[in-house]
This record gives sequence, structure tokens and C-alpha cells, in this order.
Amino acid sequence: MDEILNHIKNLYQTIHSTPWNQIHKIPQSGGDRIYFRIMQGEQSWIATYNLNIKENETFIYFAAHFSAKNMPVPKVLAISEDKSIYIQSDLGNVSLLEVLEKEGKTEKVYSLFQKSLKALAKLQVQGGQGLDYTHCLTSKEFGKHSILTDLLYYKYYFLDTLQYPYDKQALIDEFELLSDRLASKELNHFLFRDFQSRNIIVNNDEVYFIDFQGGMQGGLSYDVASLLWQAKAELSNEWKEKLVDYYISEVQQLLPTPMDEVKFKNQYNGFVLLRLLQVLGAYGFRGLFERKAHFLTSIPLGLRNLKSFLAVSPIDAESPVFASILQWMVSDAVVARFTPPVATEKTPLVITINSFSYKKGLPTDATDNGGGFIFDMRGILNPGRFDDYKKLSGQDKPVQDFLEQRTKMNTFLNSVWDLIDITVENYLERGFESLQINFGCTGGQHRSVFAAEQTARHLKNKYKVKLELEHTNKDNWVK
Repeated sequence: MDEILNHIKNLYQTIHSTPWNQIHKIPQSGGDRIYFRIMQGEQSWIATYNLNIKENETFIYFAAHFSAKNMPVPKVLAISEDKSIYIQSDLGNVSLLEVLEKEGKTEKVYSLFQKSLKALAKLQVQGGQGLDYTHCLTSKEFGKHSILTDLLYYKYYFLDTLQYPYDKQALIDEFELLSDRLASKELNHFLFRDFQSRNIIVNNDEVYFIDFQGGMQGGLSYDVASLLWQAKAELSNEWKEKLVDYYISEVQQLLPTPMDEVKFKNQYNGFVLLRLLQVLGAYGFRGLFERKAHFLTSIPLGLRNLKSFLAVSPIDAESPVFASILQWMVSDAVVARFTPPVATEKTPLVITINSFSYKKGLPTDATDNGGGFIFDMRGILNPGRFDDYKKLSGQDKPVQDFLEQRTKMNTFLNSVWDLIDITVENYLERGFESLQINFGCTGGQHRSVFAAEQTARHLKNKYKVKLELEHTNKDNWVK
């Protein structure tokens, strides 16, 4: 990580002569790209490190093209010689999804969705004009092949993990039929491909788009379906219907000839289903295969979202195998399989989480059952060995950034959570009253403190359990 930061520093110096005040890593989402926010005074920039050079080249080309057309996207300001690093303008750090989760479904939030759809229409129609689609990351167009690929992605990474018996050849035949129906002959616009509220930045009540490098040439309805049926957003059917009509009125003003609204809505409904399945495939791959907690907890949301769609748009009789699979997949039994138990006010379980110093000995457990987990953090590089962090603790952001960016702490904790989640769920179901989880390091000040804090947050968010967090060696921290 130090080498990456040095390369970013050298590139930053080509656009700004004053040294930065600070740089910190931005939490990663689904991809392998690593983002950093650079700050100098009141100015800030985003640096991206990514070894997928083709992906970088696509983003850089799209950003330059859209910026030239005054679209609401970041401007790329500097590119490293090997194209593994680039620096772009910073549009802000608050997504539309975060605004929605914080403020709820207010008139202001509704207007932000309208602004997003209006800007999307311009990006699709005007932004697509003159775009060289040979720069696309994967397929150049979103036709039958791309649609079938999404359906198979869902099949292999989600459906097949459920071990549900079905006629595989019949399902493939029905996928072929669905792909033929959805494939549009009007592939003359830009298709964002991952147009969701997490990729829309809100700054001073204006909206901006990021992460459009997966775009290609395609029709208009897929992106609208992606935004309005995003599982995390949980928009009401009333909002969805009104926003679709708003989008249609906006895009009609940009098209040289009016589009067939009935045909658009039919294709829109098909793409809603496709997008919901593609998202479940992504949740399966990132969650069930890569064991990333965020995606595992998103699976019940995705299934409930699919269930609400099927209630208003059932699969037609020409796809009986697919229809039966989907109805089983959104059943309460399948949703419950991915839904962790959640504590209530009457739940007796209290989880005690301690950080401690091995020099001072192991924490004791005075409860009736005793025991619990003890994790040794000494295999993680110690920030306390460096003067800049010696007098700080795992509660301080510089130490947190160090552990997340320069050590294998995140990998370690994901493995820890895979273990303790099994016990927490079992204890909740059996009505147990206590569980102790301990994290130890040399001084009980940096690594163990960070691990204890992050684990407490993980368990609180996932299970809503009662927690007691204590840093047992706090009185002896270096200050």
C-alpha cells in the first residue's frame, strides 16, 4: 500500500504544487478498484488504483466524452503512465441512496429521483451521440447475448446454490425465449448498465454519476428499471409508476421521433425481472462465493424485491419451468434461509466484547457458561511500532486507515465474523444469555481495539443484539 500511495503522490504533484493535507482510503463496494480521497485545504480529488487497465481505459474515455458534452460526471485530471492510477474531480461523498436512507421518501428525495432520471435521459440520448463503443469494457451492445449472459449468471451463482431440482434444459430453452423477446433492435443509445442510487452522488441538491465504465450501446428501459427497482431503495409502487411516466416525458423531448410508450413499458417490465435476477447473481457471487457480509445480508432484500415484482407482473404461461422456480424462490422458506435471526427487547443474549493486552493476561468470564472466543491479533502489522500512531488507539481514524489500507485486517475480520456469526445465531435461537468475544494484541491499544469496535458494529447492525464493549487495558495506553 505504501508503494501505491507514493505513486498517487507523484501523480498528484502533476496537477497541484501544494502537498496534500491528508489522503484516506474510501471503503470499497463490490469491485476490485481502490479509491482514495485526497484533501488539500478546501479542495479534494479522488484517486483510483486498479490493475484492470482495460477497465481504467474505458472509464477514462467515457468520462472525457461525457465531460465534453457537459454531462454530470467527474473529470479525469491525471493518468499514470501505466494507466493503473488516475485522479478525477471529487463530486462529493453522499449518494442518493444515503440521502434516501437518511431523509426517507420525502418530496425532496422524490425530486432527486426526477433529476436523476432527467439527467439519465440526456446521458443516454445526447451522451450516446458520437460515442465510440469499441472502447466498451465487455460487449459493445446490450443485445440477446448480454441478456442471456445475465440470466446464466443468475443461474450459476444464485439459483444453483439453492440446490432446487428443475429441468435444466427446459430452463435454458425458456431463457433463450426470454432473451429473444427482450433483445431490442433499437440499440442506438448509451446504456449505463449499473444505474442505481449508490452510483448517483448528490451535492448541493444536484445529481452526478459515477461508475459508468460498464456501459455499452443499448435501449432505454434497462437503466430505468435498475434505478427504480433497486432492492436497497425499496421505492413504493406509486413512486415507481410516477417516475417511469416522468422519465418517458423527459426522454420523448430528446428523441428525433416519438417512441412507442406501450412497447417501452412492456420491455421495461422484462428488464425489471432481468435486473432483479442479475442482482441476485451478483449477491450470490460476492456473498455466497466470496463471503462478503454486505452482499449476504442483501440477499433477503433482493428476494423480497423479486416477490413484489412477481405480484404485479407474473411470468407468462410460456415459461412454466422458470415461473415455478421463481415462485418457489420467493417463498418464505427460501427467504428465511438467508435472513439472520434478529434480537428483540426480550432476547436474553448479551454479548461482551473485550480488547486486551497479552502482557496483562486473558479476560475472565464470570457468567455461568464461561468460555467464548479469543482472537490473537498479533499476526497483523502493529501501528504502534510507528511514531505517528504510537500515542493513538484503534478508535482513532489514522490508526483505522492504517489497519484497513496497510494490513490484512479486513480479511482477518471477515474470517472472524464467519465463525462468530454461527455461534451468535445458534445462541439467539436457543435463548442463551451470554457470549464473550475477546481480541488481544501486545498492548491492547491498536489492533485489538479496532477489531473489537468493528465486531461490535457488525453484530449490532446484523443481529440488533445487546452489547457490552470494554477496552480492558485503556488505563495503560501510551499517551
